[in-house]
Amino acid sequence: MSTRAVRACFGVWILALAGVYYAVPDSHLFTWAALGYSSAAMVLVGVRKHRPQRRLPWILISLALVLFTTGDTWYNLELVLGRDPGFPGPADLFYLLVYPPLAAGLLLLVRARGGGAANRAALLDALVPTVGLGLLAWVYWIAPCARAEDLSVLGKLVSIGYPLGDVLVLAMILRMFTGAGRRPGAAATLGAAMVGLLAADVFYGQSQLNSAWVLGGPVDLGWIVFYSVTGFAALSPSMRSLSAPGEPVVPEMGRHRLFWLTTAALIAPAMLAVEYFVGREGVVDAPVIAVAAAVMFLLVLGRVADLARTQRAAGLRERALREAVALLNAAVTDVGVAAAIRQAVARLIPADQQYHLQFSVPEPGTAAVRVRLAAAADLPDGLESGGFPHALCTTQQLPGDRVGTMVLGAPDPVLHVMRPAFETLSAQINAVLERIALTAEVSRREGEARFRTLIQSASDVILVLDSDGVIRYATPSAETLFGADPTGAPIADLIAAPEALREVLDRMGAGDLDDIELTAVGAGGRAIEIECDLRDLRDDPTVGGLVVTLRDVTARRGLESDLTHQAFHDALTGLANRVLFRDRLEQAFCVAERDGATLGVLFVDLDDFKEVNDTLGHAVGDQLLLAVARRISAIIGAGSTAARMGGDEFAVLVEQSDTVDAAETVAARLVEALEAPIEVFDGDGGTHVVSGAASIGVATNREAESATELLRHADLALYLAKGNGKSGWRRYQSDLHTAMVQRLEMRTALHEAIEEEQFVLQYQPIVELADQRITGVEALVRWQHPSRGLLGPFFFVEAAEESGAIVGIGSWVLREALRQFARWRAENPETTLRYVSVNVSARQFRTADFADQVRRALTDTGARAQWLLLEITESLVLRDAEKVLADLEELRAMGVRIAIDDFGTGYSSLSYLRQMPVDVVKLDKSFIDDILTSRQQHALVDAIVTLSHNLDLAVVAEGIEEVGQRAALDAMGCRYGQGYHFAKPLWPADIPELTVAVEEPTVRRQATV
Repeated sequence: MSTRAVRACFGVWILALAGVYYAVPDSHLFTWAALGYSSAAMVLVGVRKHRPQRRLPWILISLALVLFTTGDTWYNLELVLGRDPGFPGPADLFYLLVYPPLAAGLLLLVRARGGGAANRAALLDALVPTVGLGLLAWVYWIAPCARAEDLSVLGKLVSIGYPLGDVLVLAMILRMFTGAGRRPGAAATLGAAMVGLLAADVFYGQSQLNSAWVLGGPVDLGWIVFYSVTGFAALSPSMRSLSAPGEPVVPEMGRHRLFWLTTAALIAPAMLAVEYFVGREGVVDAPVIAVAAAVMFLLVLGRVADLARTQRAAGLRERALREAVALLNAAVTDVGVAAAIRQAVARLIPADQQYHLQFSVPEPGTAAVRVRLAAAADLPDGLESGGFPHALCTTQQLPGDRVGTMVLGAPDPVLHVMRPAFETLSAQINAVLERIALTAEVSRREGEARFRTLIQSASDVILVLDSDGVIRYATPSAETLFGADPTGAPIADLIAAPEALREVLDRMGAGDLDDIELTAVGAGGRAIEIECDLRDLRDDPTVGGLVVTLRDVTARRGLESDLTHQAFHDALTGLANRVLFRDRLEQAFCVAERDGATLGVLFVDLDDFKEVNDTLGHAVGDQLLLAVARRISAIIGAGSTAARMGGDEFAVLVEQSDTVDAAETVAARLVEALEAPIEVFDGDGGTHVVSGAASIGVATNREAESATELLRHADLALYLAKGNGKSGWRRYQSDLHTAMVQRLEMRTALHEAIEEEQFVLQYQPIVELADQRITGVEALVRWQHPSRGLLGPFFFVEAAEESGAIVGIGSWVLREALRQFARWRAENPETTLRYVSVNVSARQFRTADFADQVRRALTDTGARAQWLLLEITESLVLRDAEKVLADLEELRAMGVRIAIDDFGTGYSSLSYLRQMPVDVVKLDKSFIDDILTSRQQHALVDAIVTLSHNLDLAVVAEGIEEVGQRAALDAMGCRYGQGYHFAKPLWPADIPELTVAVEEPTVRRQATV
């Protein structure tokens, strides 16, 4: 059955029941129950047939009808049974229970209609008349009930509950009518039902006050309207819209709304006026009227404040819209318009609101500009609302008969406020797009004219050929290129190799061709390198032929050739550079792997190039490099490749052979050839003979799995060759690589050891030989390795020297030794210890501020300068002798003493002892080992000791391991010694017990340490 038929049947049913109700008073019990329960049933039928988005509000309304009808039925049943229902009675409980579900159902409809969003303006507009009508209810209904003397307390509460419930329902109805969007028909119907309820309740209340209530009177008609009209509202199809979100609306202050709000606001003063004219002495309800008036006044002020805010927001939107229009007017392309739209929308949307703006991919077609509010599910394919339930969607006509769609998603209140501005913006966008299209058309026509002019002036030659290859059209530049106008001549006559041209024309069937290289015959018969682009436009009615574009690239090809040579060859020597060498090596390596042949790579590094460059200048250095390049090229022959890798480093790719001997032979010949002196000329006309000697690293593909690894092997072999001395070669072996990897790992571990303070110090006593009293100690560094345990200097000093870590280690040793010595002196001022000896590497000593480092270490540790003895090696003064001597003098001026360590093992002679500012000479262990068995060695040591005493230098003999050695040295006059005979290196805790003060012995006068 259709909805209309159901409504018609329900209407007939209600009219019939109402007629029976008034015509047959004895049927009140049954007819009234049928009226109420059937109306509640119709609400549920409407829910089932129309399936609204939210069913709960209608179910609650149906529940309210059931409760109301149940109360009436109970009341009527009491009458039928001949009992006085009384007031208040059980029926009143059902009546009062009607209001909570009814108000809740109406409130849920209001919330659903508003989409769950708050509407402050609509709420204020509903509250003003609610307060006014509530005031009327108080004065004429609630207050009289409260003051009625014939009512019990319960009776008064029940009597007051009815008007309060009615006011609550009134508030919900008013909020519904001031809420969102167009009101569906069901809203008006439901409002009429509630008006019937309120009217009947008002008259019922007055009847109760006057004790004039009669069943079956005209008051019942209001409740019949309430029952039936509520059922009709649920059966109306528009009831679906009542529980669905409506279009967000900020209520406007129109004439009708202003009239009703004004009327409601005047209720309080009107009541005062009535009280006055009635002539009552005093206004009984003056406080309530005053409070109601104040509340309505505040509500009106709040509404005015909302209007002011709305006006300000409108002004801001208008200004933002003007700015947005200015941005759009500045756009000149589709992309520019899109960017301007994004900026415009960003200006229009409130700063605290999120939004989503998206453009569709333009599609062919036409469309009128239209803005609509669409649900997220109704948007075109590929467009999204950004997670918002609704979005504004507009279509735009784009240049070139294309259509684009723009979607703006935002919260519903924002969309409602934005819609007028968005419509204006869309119209402006359409105008701007039309302007851009018109401008593009004008530009296109101007461009065509300009293009014709450019074609006539272009340097490129454009030819149009017919199907037989005859030139139908040629631009003026063709005469410049070919010496005459070729129009009418076959194009084959212009090409040096016609067969190549025919091949190109045959390929035209596969599509257009670009960058085809040919050789043409130019003016005077000269060959011209040209590039051709071919387009098949025989089906284009405006052209009707093959279009050939020719460019003279003769000069460019020559330049490219020169640039290619420069890119792959060294500018100074003309040899291959690193890039070309690597490319040839990659190719040769693959071929050698395939053929099982041996491929050799040599790295050549000049030994003395830096000295030549620094002393004679870069011009002479360049001549040396040229001479070396010529000798290398002459030695290796045409089958191999020589390259300059950079600086003074060369590389040689030795041609394939069956054995590794070929690479070694070439290396040996190169070493021999480069050892011969080379004569060079300086810029002043002078000549110099310099050395071109080089070290060479040799590697073959037999030990490498890739070209990169082969280069690395050769570089490693070169490193080892230079370590073995100048002018030699070394071939890579796998154990060399392992040693190098271990050395690199050692370097890394050393830096970590410095940061983590893994180094410790042991101290070897230095004694006076006469009584073996300990007067000093030498600080010896040890490495407490995390995995290998305690390591002596042999394991890491060389690597530390190479990596530079020796500077950090030496700085730590200096500070730690001074700190420990100062602690010993503080703990036992009477100790026999007079100094601590610290070794200083040449690299550490040559740091720019070494003297300052020593000074800071003394200050920081609280040690005295005379407690410190620095041990340096003889080789230190071989380089930068003047600076080294100056630094030694500065240190001695502080009070620090200097010792030459391992004297006799370096390059110095005895004359250095007189020139160098030192205080102590330490004889190397190699001198001491044989003094008991070698007369010559004994005499040499005796001479050194004697000479040192004559120069006021103290002598310390190192490596004393036997009693006889100590006795012999003591007999020579050597006052101090150290070695395993006295003590091995000890830990700091073991030293104090060995340095207890004893009486000074009488010794011959010598220099002391």
